[in-house]
Amino acid sequence: MVVRDFLELEDLKLILEGDLDAEVTGGYMGDLLSVVMGEADEGQAWITIQSHVNIVAVASLKGVPVIIIAQGFEPDEETLESAKEEGITLLGTDLDSFSIAKKLILEKGL
Repeated sequence: MVVRDFLELEDLKLILEGDLDAEVTGGYMGDLLSVVMGEADEGQAWITIQSHVNIVAVASLKGVPVIIIAQGFEPDEETLESAKEEGITLLGTDLDSFSIAKKLILEKGL
């Protein structure tokens, strides 16, 4: 699966296009950045409600190609610029983290 495959889900909207052909090998859900830094694996899609610039730094450090921002939270301009520079795709959803994770598992086999 690649990031581009996520765009097929109607509950996800593209906020910022990064590398849509980056491989996604699994998923990680968490909001505490220090835990994500310690536990997320390279290639995972990360689901969070965080939307500030530090999420991009963590994703870049861990090799996470796509961040899904849940519950309708929106990233600010600094976050968008940072994600663009790092080639990280930002997706948004109005669903809560559990619900979008469930859809990714059931509908995309993540």
